[in-house]
This record gives sequence, structure tokens and C-alpha cells, in this order.
Amino acid sequence: MRMISLTVASVVAVTACASAAAPEAAVSAAAAASSVQTEDRYSLRSGRIAQGALSFWRTEPGAEVYIDKKPVKVDNDGYFVIGFNRDFDGNAELLIVFADGTEATRTLPVEKREFRIERIDNLPPSKVNKYTPEQLAQIREETAAKAAARANPSPSSYWRAGFDWPVRGRISGKYGAQRILNGVPKRFHSGTDVAAPTGTAPADFVGMPVRAPTTGKVTLAASDFYFEGGVVFIDHGQNIESVLMHLEQVLVRPGQTVTKGEIVGTVGATGRATGPHLHWTVNWQGQPVDPELIVPPMEF
Repeated sequence: MRMISLTVASVVAVTACASAAAPEAAVSAAAAASSVQTEDRYSLRSGRIAQGALSFWRTEPGAEVYIDKKPVKVDNDGYFVIGFNRDFDGNAELLIVFADGTEATRTLPVEKREFRIERIDNLPPSKVNKYTPEQLAQIREETAAKAAARANPSPSSYWRAGFDWPVRGRISGKYGAQRILNGVPKRFHSGTDVAAPTGTAPADFVGMPVRAPTTGKVTLAASDFYFEGGVVFIDHGQNIESVLMHLEQVLVRPGQTVTKGEIVGTVGATGRATGPHLHWTVNWQGQPVDPELIVPPMEF
């Protein structure tokens, strides 16, 4: 009788476990089906999920998008952009809330990249960022002007025209490179430098046309900033901005809408530049990202 009793108890226990597991399995299956259904409602169109990179997405019109709980601008057609700064470490959490209230979540592993680091020690203190009072006053004034130019970013998605190089030549400076002077890390290189092609004299590169990398609205145009020299800011919408520096001539004005490929200035060596070249920075939500990752390979 005891053996029979145990067998019956085991059967009851197994039956109870099966009954408890069945709803859990059903819930898991429903969750998996729901995940597939929501993933069909958004997609990564291009770009990279990496340090210093932009990625371009599309979802349903009317959806709200958040990355690590911070809102991301979405245009009327459902296009949006996500970027990560140079030093981002770990994963990011993407949340999309659709117009019908349904939510989709996705963990984005952010690819790590290697950036060039140059260490220079035993420099005289006078060689490590010393400014005169007059220079500091100019820098403060220009910093305020730059902040004002960025105060009202456009929600439009001008960037959908696609990106191209603003000028063609030899890439002489890479995004993300950093110097450590006397043990103190300095600000990393915020963009890409383009200099005269091999075989072309630097002086002959001066005056070459600089074009809008993609469509956008000019928010700042100045000819003599301390660091940038001749500089143009272009708002490409959805918190994407181009900064074109060291221009010899500035040929646009604030408030002007420019189309992809339109001439906005010419190559120069103005501002804090050691020779003729164009410095191109791309910012997303105020953070520099790598221009080389959003354009075709350099050809000239």
C-alpha cells in the first residue's frame, strides 16, 4: 500500500507541475510572438551601433522612441537616429512606444572601437594651452554665440538626403585621436581633417569649394573665430549637426537652407590651424561622432 501511495502522490505532483508549467509556457510563447510582432514594426536601415557612430532607423509614424530613457526625435514618416559618443561603454536600451500603446524593447550592444592615443611628456608649461586675457575673452564670446546657434535644433529630417564628403582630398586627421600632454588627457579630435591630395601643393588646396555634406539649415556663419577661423554650422535635423572649420571664405548666412552638395565656403587655414585643410565635425545631441562612418569611401 505504501508503494502505491507514493506512486499516486508522484502522479499528483507531476500533474500539478505540468499544470503550473503550462501557463508559464503559454506566457513565454505569447511574449516571443509579441516580440516578433513588434520587431516587424521598426528596423535599422543603415549605420553602426558602435562608439562614435550613428545608426539610422525607421518605425511607424506616431511612435515615440527612447534610448536609455532619453527621448529621440522621430519625424512624421517614422525615421529616427541614434548615436553613441566615443567613450560609451556597455549596452544601451531602446524603447519604442507605438501609437496604439504597444511597446517594443531591445538591448543594443555597443561595439567598442580603437582610437589613436599620442603621449607627449616633458613639455614646457607654456606650451600646454595658455591663453592671454584677450584670447579668453574672445573664446567666451564665441562660445556663447555657438550655444545660441544650437538653441533651437530643427525637428526636420533633412539628413535623409544622404551624406557625402564636403571636400575631397587626403584624410590627415582621424576622429577620436587624442593627445596626453604631460600626463593630462586633452580633448579628443572631434572630427575628420581633409588636406590636399598627395601630389597637390597645400597652397593649391586653398580656395577649393567646400560643400554641404547633406541638406540642412545654416545656424552659424563666421569668418574669424579663435579656434575655428571661418566656420559654418549646418543643422541637418533631429539633432544632427555639421561643423565646417578653417574656411578661407564663408559663402552662406545664418537662416539659409542649403541642399546637399551646395557650396558653403572654401578651404583655408584660418583659426587654430597648422596648414590648409578642412576640419569636419558631425554632432548628434551635442556629442561628436565619426564623419567617416556616414559617407562613402574617400575617392579623388
